[in-house]
Amino acid sequence: MIAPIDQWGPFRPDINAAERLARLRSLRAIVRLSTGPRGDRLAGLLHRAERDAAALEPALAALNALAALDRRSVLASFAALHRSAA
Repeated sequence: MIAPIDQWGPFRPDINAAERLARLRSLRAIVRLSTGPRGDRLAGLLHRAERDAAALEPALAALNALAALDRRSVLASFAALHRSAA
């Protein structure tokens, strides 16, 4: 079970499958572009989570295990991409 504090983006329990897939793919692209080979494990888990929801928790753990600068870059890019245009 994913803790409430970590229920954002593709890790939210209240989004439909199509939206989860879109968010996983955008997060995976951001990881690839931001971290290169340092994010290979996370990118692989995000790819697996597209087909298997059981991979969401390991993907979140891998995201949280990134080096601080990599994690910050990934999270900031994801937030900027999904910020509403108000």
